[in-house]
Amino acid sequence: MNNLVAIVGRPNVGKSTLFNRLVGMRQAIVDNTAGVTRDRHYGKCEWCGHEFSVVDTGGFTVGSDDVFESEIRKQVMTAIEESDLILFLVEVETGITDFDAEIADILRRTRKPVVLAVNKVDTPAKIYGVYEFNSLGLGEPFAIASANGSGTGDLLDAILEKLPEDSRLQEEEGPRLPHIAIVGKPNVGKSSMTNALLGEERNIVTPVAGTTRDSISSHYNKFGHEFILVDTAGVRRKNKVTEDLEFYSVMRSIRAIENSDVCILMIDAEQGMEAQDMAIYNIIQRNRKGCVLVVNKWDKLQKGNNTLKEYREALLTRLAPFNDIPVIFTSVINKQRILDVLNAAAEVYANYSRKIPTSQLNEMLLPEIENYPPPATKGKYIKIKYITQLPTEFPSFAFFCNLPQYVRDPYKRFLENKLREHFDFKGCPLQIFLRQK
Repeated sequence: MNNLVAIVGRPNVGKSTLFNRLVGMRQAIVDNTAGVTRDRHYGKCEWCGHEFSVVDTGGFTVGSDDVFESEIRKQVMTAIEESDLILFLVEVETGITDFDAEIADILRRTRKPVVLAVNKVDTPAKIYGVYEFNSLGLGEPFAIASANGSGTGDLLDAILEKLPEDSRLQEEEGPRLPHIAIVGKPNVGKSSMTNALLGEERNIVTPVAGTTRDSISSHYNKFGHEFILVDTAGVRRKNKVTEDLEFYSVMRSIRAIENSDVCILMIDAEQGMEAQDMAIYNIIQRNRKGCVLVVNKWDKLQKGNNTLKEYREALLTRLAPFNDIPVIFTSVINKQRILDVLNAAAEVYANYSRKIPTSQLNEMLLPEIENYPPPATKGKYIKIKYITQLPTEFPSFAFFCNLPQYVRDPYKRFLENKLREHFDFKGCPLQIFLRQK
C-alpha cells in the first residue's frame, strides 16, 4: 500500500501549484484568488524509485473568519488522521499568520511526521525570510518555489526519509487473501451489495447518501470464493464535500482502492456513467487495480429491445481506450445477478495475478511483431528481440529492443492489444515497458 502525503496550509500559499509539481502534471486549477481549490485532488508522486500518493487539501471560501478558521482546522485534523505524513506549506512574503500558527499548534501535538515548506522563495533576497519559520517548532523549514520547482528535490528527499516503509497489509496466518473493494458514489447500493453477498445486515443501509462513513472489511467464504470484501464510503462529487466526516470518508476510500486487488465500481443505471464515476475509475486505473463495472438498480430503468446492448456499448465507449472490462447489470434489492458479480471479480483477480512463462510470451508475440514491426524513425529500424513478464503485483511486461526511445504510444497500444488477444487479461490494466536489449 502506498504512503499518503497530505498537503495542508491556509488558502493561497501555493498548495495546488506544489501538488501539480509533485505529480508532474497540471491537474489542479491554480489562480491567485484565495479559495480556488474546494475539492481534494489526488495523484501519484515518483521520486528516486519510490512512489507515494499526494492529496491536495483545498481552502474554503465562506462568510466569516470564525467559520473559515474552524473549517481549516477540521480539514487539517482529517488530513492528520488519515495520512502518513503532513506537508505543511507556508508563504515567505506574508510571514507567520494566525492561521499558520494555529495549524502549526495542531501539528506539533500529532505523532505524524511533518515536513515544513516555505513557498514562493523565488529570489535570493527572500531566503532570509525563511528563518522566521523556525519559530513554528516543526523542524528546519525547506525553502521552495513550487512555480519553478526550485528546492523541491531537497523537499522530496526529506519526505522520503520521514515516510514509513511501504507495507502491504498481510494476514497474520496463511497466504494473503485477495482484497476486493466495493467503490462508487454515495447511494448507488454499495452497502446493500455487501449485505446481499454476505447474506446478513452487516452494514447500515438507508436512502440517505453518505450513510457509510468508514471502510468496512468482511471475510467472505461462500460458493467456492474466499476473499476480504471491503465496503467503502461513497466518493461524492468533490464540490459537494463540505463536511469533515465526508472528507475523511473519501480519503478512506482512496486508501481502500490502493490496498485492494480488484475494485467493484458500482454506478446507478438511471444516472449512467457520470463525471464522478469517471474520477473514481481513473483512481482505480492510476493505481493499476483490476476492475469490474456493476450497473445497479437495473430494474428501475425503462427498457426496449436493445437497451442492455446499447447501454454496454455506450459505457465501454466512455471508458476507452481501456475498455476490456466485465460489465454486470444487477438489481441488488431483487438479488439479480449478484453471483455474477462475484464470479467476475474472481475471474479478474485470476487474470490480475496471472504469470505467463517467458517462452510462451515470445512464441505468441514475436511472430505478431515480425508481421507488424514498429515504424522506422529517422531512418532507423527498431527490432524487438525478447519479451518477459516483470515480477510486479499487476501485469506488466518488458519488451527488449535496440532503440526503445523511438517506440511511440500507438505501437505500445498495438502490443497491449496483442497481449489481450492471446492471453486473458480482462478487467486488468497492463503496463508495457520498452527496454534496451
